Formats: sequence, C-alpha cells, structure tokens
Amino acid sequence: MNDIRRSILWVIFGLSMVLIWDKWQIHNGHKPTFFPGAAPAVTAPAASTSQPAAGSTTAGVPAAAAGQNAAATGGEAPVAAPGAVAQRHEVTTDLFKLVFNSEGGSLIGSQLLKHAEATRQSKDQSEQPFTLLTQGGEHIYVAQTGLIGGNFPTHKTPMALVGNPTTLADGQNELQVRFESAEVGGVKLVKTYTIKRGSYAIGVQHEVQNVGGQAVKPQLYFQLVRDGSKLSSETPFYSTFTGPAVYTNEKKYQKVEFADIEKNKAEFVKSSSDGYVAMVQHYFASAWLLDDGVARENFARKIDNNLFSVGSITSLDSIEPGQSLSRQSRLFLGPQEEKVLEKIAPGLELVKDYGWLTILAKPLYWLLEKIHGFVANWGWSIVLLVVLIKAAFYWLNASAYRSMAKMKKINPRIMEMRERLKGNPQAMQQEMMKMYREEKVNPLGGCFPILIQIPVFIALYWVLLSSVEMRNAPWMAWITDLSSPDPYFILPLVMTITTMIQTALNPLPPDPMQAKLMWLMPLMFSVMFFFFPSGLVLYWITNNVLTIAQQAFINTRMGVPLKFNMPSFK
Repeated sequence: MNDIRRSILWVIFGLSMVLIWDKWQIHNGHKPTFFPGAAPAVTAPAASTSQPAAGSTTAGVPAAAAGQNAAATGGEAPVAAPGAVAQRHEVTTDLFKLVFNSEGGSLIGSQLLKHAEATRQSKDQSEQPFTLLTQGGEHIYVAQTGLIGGNFPTHKTPMALVGNPTTLADGQNELQVRFESAEVGGVKLVKTYTIKRGSYAIGVQHEVQNVGGQAVKPQLYFQLVRDGSKLSSETPFYSTFTGPAVYTNEKKYQKVEFADIEKNKAEFVKSSSDGYVAMVQHYFASAWLLDDGVARENFARKIDNNLFSVGSITSLDSIEPGQSLSRQSRLFLGPQEEKVLEKIAPGLELVKDYGWLTILAKPLYWLLEKIHGFVANWGWSIVLLVVLIKAAFYWLNASAYRSMAKMKKINPRIMEMRERLKGNPQAMQQEMMKMYREEKVNPLGGCFPILIQIPVFIALYWVLLSSVEMRNAPWMAWITDLSSPDPYFILPLVMTITTMIQTALNPLPPDPMQAKLMWLMPLMFSVMFFFFPSGLVLYWITNNVLTIAQQAFINTRMGVPLKFNMPSFK
C-alpha cells in the first residue's frame, strides 16, 4: 500500500511534466500535444476565416473592377497589411499617448502612461511608457475601421484631421479627435474619437453622410490587426495566451489560436448581437465594444505573413441622399485590471484568463485584493493569502501529516520486514497489511487530503501569473518587481532548500531507487523556479515553510523523532 501512495505521487509528477511539455509546445508556436483545449464547436460560414488569395491587393486594398472593393462586395472587411504612415497625429491624455494615421483615421500607436515599458528588474531601466498599439519595426498592432458594401471609405482612404487637438489640459474631462474623408462613392465618413480622463475605453463615433444622388446601405467594420508574435518577456517555463478572443452571451469567452486561424479551423460564434472582439496578450488587451442589440458578424483571419485580424461587421440602415447616420462604439486599450474591466462591459474581465479554474481563481483574486487594501504591498499580500489558505485547510492537512507521521514511525519495521521476506512476496504483503491494521495506518491517508487542495493552489498560481498588479510591484529589498524573476536567484534557492527539507520530513520509500528519485524530483522541479516570476516563487516558499512547520509540529506531538530521511547515493 505504501507503494500505491508513492505511485500516486509519481502520477502527479508525471502530469506536471506533461503540462510543462504542453506549455513548451505553446511557447514555440505549436499545438498542445496532450491538452489542445479547443473552443466549443460552432458551425459558421468559412468566409469568416478566409485568407486572401496571393496578389489580391492593390495599394493595400483588395482589387476589384472599376475601383470597388472586392472584399466589400463579399461582405468582408478589406484584407491588407498596414502600409506606410501617411501623416501622424499625436494626442496625449492622463492615461494615453496616442498616434493616429491620416490614412483611414486609424489608431496606430498607444502608450500607456501609467505602465512602464521595462520592468524594474530588467536590464533596461528606461522610463518609457508601455507600448500596446504600434506600427513600424518588427511589431504591428493597430485598430482600424471603415465601410464596405460598395466603393466607400475604408481604413485605406485618406482622411483630414479637423482642428488640431494635442493634449488633454488640466481641468478638461475629455478630448475629441475628428477625421473626415473626402467623398467616395457618394459617401463621406466622419470618425470622432472621444478620450475621457481616467478611462481606458475610448468612444468612437462613425457618421456616414450620403452626399450622392442615390440611397446607400453600407456596412461598418471594426478590426484589430496584430502580428502573431508573443511577448519577449515570456519564457518556455510559463506561457500565457496571446491572440484574438470573441465574447458572446451564447458561448461566453472563446479564445482563438493564431495557428487555427492560419489553418481555417478557428471556431467561435460568427453571428451575434452582443459581446465584443478582442486581442489579448499577457497583462494587456484591446477590444472593440459595440452596443448590445446591434447585430454583427464576427471574423478572424490571416491577412499577411504572421499578421492576423479579428473584428466585427455590422449592417447600417439605408441612408437617403442628403441624410446621415451615426453609430457609436468603444475601443478598449489597457491593462487587465479586473475591477476596471467589469465596469466597462459585461464579460470583458474574462480577457484576464484564469483558464478552467476561473471559478476558484476569481474569489482568490478578490481576497488578495482585499488583503492588499490593508497592507498596501502585493508581496506581503501574497504571503498573508497563503497563510489564510493554509489555515483554512489546517485540519485537512493535519489529517494527511498525521498519516505520514504514522507511516514514518513504522517505516523502520516495514524496511526490516521487507528485507526479511523479500523472497516471499505474498507473505510480505500479508504481514504489511497486518501491520497497517494493528497500527491503524492508512497508506493513502496522506495523499487524498493533499490532492483535494491542488486545484486551489493551481488557481492561485494563475491569479499571480495573470494579475497586472504584480507588474513592477515591489516586495522588499532587492525584489522590486514581483512579475520578474529574482535577479540574484535568492528566492529560488530558498525555495529549493525548503522543498528539500519538506521531502526529508517524509518517510522514505522502501525501494532504494524510488527513494533516490523522490529526492531528485524536487531538485529537477526547482530548476523551473529560477525563471519564474518572484511573486510565484514567494507564494511557493510561503507554502513550503508553513507545511514544514505544521508537519514538524504534528510529528513532535505524535512522538515521531524529528530527523531528516535521506537515501544513500552510493
């Protein structure tokens, strides 16, 4: 039975290795081998994930007879990689430094002034703000809109800036940036961006003016275009989702892998009248938010080599000559701050992805945030949260440690018996079961209480990995950023030592090879923590220290000698 308990632990270790391998696969742009995690299947027209045919673009817009958009007549947003910037216009507010392009009035740059580009523990100690949207260099990430359904203004159409707004002045609550197109196909498009103080949600109004002689019925598209590269800050040892996401009331939050888009296998709700489309990366996101009740077709597709788009298309009512029609929307650009996201739109907080353990992770984050409200330090908040979790599981852990203490107490007798009866396996098994009954020992008693707690600690892992609040958050002394690895590797070394002590307090397996492997396993596992964020390592150290203290206390109360069990490596 003791071997059964060890076997369960080996299963847990094996599962951990499988998960690490899957993360490695994801980091290198491959599909996960063991847990693909496909989104719920939704039947939809293939056109929503269609790719452009080679050579089908002219001057950045799909080719068509008589200058009309081929994609437009097919009911799709124009497919083209962002071209050169025609004329830049920069605007600075309390939260943003935004860059607009006169071509299409697109938003091609955004710096988040409250978040630094470099982390405090990185080699780059510049004070540059974090860049989310950008066009130029190796990275492309832009927000575009336009009209389709005819020869109408698109995100490739030159637009003129009305006025010259540049700065949100003190005492001013909002700033408007207005672009107007020339007449194209009897239609003028006016885009008005409204940036409000203290808000990461930018209002975007589209006014379609019919200046021609015939009624028109265009469609309005919104899209986010991004390259498929992950952030350089991620490592092979942990990886978060980067890519498009679609939220609807029907299927809730659906992540869309870049690889699935490339293979025309992306599955998500294509037709809806609620929700949003988003681009998600570690700590930050962007999203187009249309009003609920507005029917739209969602799409995600590849538009160039390593360049992808996600967006929505909505039909407008017929506009008579001399008339105009306005459509309101919002563009979110900012950090994944859960409370802020909840107030902006239903379900937007899900861009902060906790995976399948969201039901546990959200209350853990809530408790972590409440603790931070008292101690005002995210490092100590992590420590106190782990203390509270360990206190909540105290009696469950005590049951496991008592079982381990009993096993440790009779372990010498088991070893002697195994040596004495090694030539008679049947007698050995009967003698072992008799010994368990006499001593009232359950060999599995130390496993099940610990297995029950594993989902809670995995959920806490994702809370700490996903929370932007950890970014550039100091703890004490040399730890100035809980989202970055310890620059001096002190915390990982402490974690390794505490893990070894915890292993030494447990009874050794009777088999010498198993005993050696059970000691080597924590060392191999500890290697990953040298590359993990400091906040995660701090959480693990706290858990180890509390486990050692409780286990030592129970061993002492039960009269089990407090000595370290180490195998012979001769």
